Amino acid sequence: MIFRKKQTDKTVQFNTEKVFLAATQPLKLVYGYFCTTPHGLSEEDAEERLKSCGENKIVQETRPNPLLMFCKTFINPFIGVLMALVLVSLVLDVWMARPEEREWTSILVIGSMVMLSVVLRFSQEWRSGRASDALQKMVKNTASVIRSGGPEPYEINITDLVPGDIICLAAGDMIPADVRVIESKDLFVSQSSLTGESDAIEKCAVLAEDRHRSGSVVELDDICFMGSNVVSGSARAIVFGTGRDTYLGTIARSIVGVRAQTAFDKGISNVSLLLIRFMLVMVPLVFLINGVTKGDWFEAFIFAISVAVGLTPEMLPMIVTANLSKGAVSMAKKKTIVKNLNAIQNFGAMDILCTDKTGTLTRDHIVLEKFINADGSEDHECRVLRHAYFNSYFQTGLKNLMDRAILSHVRELQLDYLRDAYTKVDEIPFDFTRRRMSVVVEDEQRKRQIITKGAVEEMLAICTHAEFGKTVHELTDELRRKAFVISEQMNKEGMRVLAVAQKSWVEKEHDFSVEDESGMVLIGYLAFLDPPKPSAANAIRQLHSHGVDVKVLSGDNEAVVRTICRQVGVDTACTLNGTEIERLTDEELKLKIRQTTVFAKLAPMQKTRIITLLQELGHTVGFLGDGINDASALRQSDVGISVDTAVDIAKESADIILLEKDLMVLEDGVIEGRRTFGNIMKYIKMTASSNFGNMFSVLAASAFLPFLPMLPVHLLVQNLLYDTSQSTIPFDRMDPEYLMKPRKWDASDLSRFMIFIGPVSSIFDIALFLVMWYVFGCNSPEHQTLFQSGWFVEGLLSQTLIVHMIRTRKIPFIQSTASWPVLGLTSVIMVLGIVIPFTQFGASIGLMPLPLSYFPWLAGILLSYCVLTQLIKQWYVKRFTKWL
Repeated sequence: MIFRKKQTDKTVQFNTEKVFLAATQPLKLVYGYFCTTPHGLSEEDAEERLKSCGENKIVQETRPNPLLMFCKTFINPFIGVLMALVLVSLVLDVWMARPEEREWTSILVIGSMVMLSVVLRFSQEWRSGRASDALQKMVKNTASVIRSGGPEPYEINITDLVPGDIICLAAGDMIPADVRVIESKDLFVSQSSLTGESDAIEKCAVLAEDRHRSGSVVELDDICFMGSNVVSGSARAIVFGTGRDTYLGTIARSIVGVRAQTAFDKGISNVSLLLIRFMLVMVPLVFLINGVTKGDWFEAFIFAISVAVGLTPEMLPMIVTANLSKGAVSMAKKKTIVKNLNAIQNFGAMDILCTDKTGTLTRDHIVLEKFINADGSEDHECRVLRHAYFNSYFQTGLKNLMDRAILSHVRELQLDYLRDAYTKVDEIPFDFTRRRMSVVVEDEQRKRQIITKGAVEEMLAICTHAEFGKTVHELTDELRRKAFVISEQMNKEGMRVLAVAQKSWVEKEHDFSVEDESGMVLIGYLAFLDPPKPSAANAIRQLHSHGVDVKVLSGDNEAVVRTICRQVGVDTACTLNGTEIERLTDEELKLKIRQTTVFAKLAPMQKTRIITLLQELGHTVGFLGDGINDASALRQSDVGISVDTAVDIAKESADIILLEKDLMVLEDGVIEGRRTFGNIMKYIKMTASSNFGNMFSVLAASAFLPFLPMLPVHLLVQNLLYDTSQSTIPFDRMDPEYLMKPRKWDASDLSRFMIFIGPVSSIFDIALFLVMWYVFGCNSPEHQTLFQSGWFVEGLLSQTLIVHMIRTRKIPFIQSTASWPVLGLTSVIMVLGIVIPFTQFGASIGLMPLPLSYFPWLAGILLSYCVLTQLIKQWYVKRFTKWL
C-alpha cells in the first residue's frame, strides 16, 4: 500500500520513489494498489486512515512565546560579557559607592547598546517565524471527494483527506494533496509556484512511456501536486500523499526551525569570541599587576573592571545597527526593501549569485521570435503567421502563452484586421494524445479551410504535402528529415517550435472531426522564445567585475537554459541537469559545481543542495527566486532575494525584496553591502587595536608607576568621548578600490591587526610617560593628577587620530579624506579632550590644567605617531595584501 503511518523523523527529503510508483501503476491495478475503489473509501476506512496518517496539514512552526523569545536573544557571548560588566558596574559604582560618588555613565552607555542589539535581533527572529504561516494560505479549505459509494461528490475539509480518497478537480481548484490522475478531460495545471515555469501543463490519466523514470517528478503527466492549481478542464484523481508526505509538505519542513547561520552571523560570532579571549587574558593581568604593585586589591579590582569596559567595543551593536540601517535606507531609494538587516553585509560578502532563468535573465514573457516557411526560408508574406493567427484567435479553449504571443505579434504588425474577412465554422480542441488543435474558418467566398497547429512530430504525421515557393510539393522522406533538422536547430537555440498546416474545401457542408486532420499541407513553423532582458548581459558583466560569479539554477529545459545563458554572457561550457545531480554523492558534486555555471531541470531540493555545498566550499551565496520551489533555497542561502510579485512563501523566506526583477539592482546592493561592511570593519579595527594598545600602556604604567596611571572614571570618560567620535563612521565614504571585491569576516586577520597595529600607540604612550616623569616631574603620588591629565589628553587625541589613520589604506587627509561628519565630530572631540582638564567638569573627575609647555611635546608625539603608523600600514598592506 502506498499510504503509511505519519512520519516522526526530521529528515527533509521528498520520497521520489513513492511518486514514481504511484505514477507508473497500470490503471487496471491502480485501485487495488491504493486499497480503494472507483466509488471511493468508506467513511470507516477514511477515519481509520486519518488516525494512521494524520491530518492533511503541512508542518507548521509553533509560534514561540514573545517574552521567552525576547529573553533568548540575550544568549550571545558578546552581549553576555557586556551584561556582566553592567552588573559589576552597578554593584561597584552604584550600590557600594557613597551617594555623592555614584557613577551611572558606563551602565547607561553599555546598557543602551545591549538593548538596541537585543531589540533588533528579536524583531528579525519574530518576523522570520511567519514563513511557514504563508504556506497554509496556499491551500483552499475544502476538497470535493467521493466516498461511501455515493454517486455524487461532496465537500469535506481539506485536512480530512487521506491516501486512497477519490477527489474531483475542476477549473479554478487548488490541488489539495498529491494525487494520481485516473480520469481527465482537457486538464491543464499551473505548476508555476512549484517550478517557476509559467506554462500550464497538461495532465492526463495515462503516463507517457518515455516519462516512466526520467526527469523530475513534477514532469510526470499523471501526477498533480498540492499547491498547484487547475487552469482548465476537469479530472478525477486518487490521493496518495497528504500533509507532510506531500511535495509541498517537504518544502515546508525545510524552512521551519532554526535558519541556517549566515556568513554575517558567523563573522560577528568569531569577532566577539576573539575580543572576549583578549579580554580574559588582559584584565586578570592588569588586576594582578596593580594589586601586587599598589597593595590595594579593591582599587585594583575596580581599575581592572574599568579596563575591561575600555577594552570592550560596547558600541559595536550600535555601530553595526547604524551601518545596516543606513544601508537599508540607501537601498530603499533604489527600489530594494531590506527585511533582514544582516543581509546587507552578506550582500557585500557574496561571491556567488545563484539565480533562476525565468524573469531574471529573461523577460518572463513568451514572444514569437520567428515564423518561417516549410523549407526553412523567411516568410516575407506572413502566410504562416496569418494562418497561426486564425488558429489562435478563433479557438475557444485555453489560450496558452504561445497563443497570446501570436496574437500580440499580429497586433504589433497591425494585421489583426485580417480576421474580419473570416468567420469560424468549427473547432477541434487540443488533447494530449494528438498534441495539436484545429479551427475551421470560412471566407467571404464560402471557401472553408481547416487550420491546424501543434507539435512538429505530430503535425508531420498528418501532412502529405508541403507548401513553399508558392508551390505545393509532396512531403517526401527528404523533406520530412529536413523538417526535423529545422525544428531541432531551433530547439538547440532555446526556442519552442510549433508547426502549422492547412487543408481547404469549397462550399462544402461538413461535420468536422479529428479524422479531417489528415492529408494536410505543411506551410511552416513558429518559433517562440522567452527573450533575455536587455539589461541582463550588462548586469552580469558588472557583477563579474565586482568579483561575483553568476550561476543559473533553473527547472527549465537544458537547451533553453544554455541558449539564454550564452546570450547574456554566462559561460555554458560546464552544465549539469537534475538527473545527473541525483546520481552524484555530495563529494562528487562538490568537485563539479566549482566549474559548473548552468544547472537545468532542477528539483527544489536540488537547488538547496547546491547552495549548501557551495557554502561548505567557503563561498558566501546569494539566491534569487520567486516561487514555492525556491523557498528552501532562499532560506538556506546567505542572502535570499525575491521580488514583490513572488508567491507569499518566497517573500517570507527572503531577506531582501526587489521591487524590480532586475540584476542591475543587485549590483547596487553588492556595492552598498561592501560599503556597509567596510564601515563596520573600520570601527572594529579602530576600537580593537586602539583599546588593545591602551591595555599594553596600562600594563606598562601599572608595573612601574607608584600610582594608578589613570583613574577608572578617566578611562570611562575617555572611552565615551572616543566612542562618540566614531558614531559618524556609518556616514563615511569607502575608497573605490575596496568596493571591487567581495568582503568577508576574518577573525584571524583582526587578531593579527590588533597585534601589529595596537602596540604602536603604546610606544608613544610610554614616550609620554617618560616626558611626564622626567620633564614635568610627575614621579611621586602627589603629582599623579598632572600625570593622569597629560595621559588623558594624549590618549584621547591619539585614539581619535587613529580613526583617520585606519579608515583608509592610503595616506589620510592627502590621498583619502573622511566624510564631513567624520571630520567634524573627530575635530570636536579632540578640542573637547584638550579643554576638559581646564574646566570644572575636569576638576570634578580628578583632572587639572596642563602647562602650555606640555603641548609642543604633545604635538611632536602625535605627529610621530601618525608617521610611524603610516609606515607600518604600508608594510602591513604589502605583507598581508589587505588592510580593512
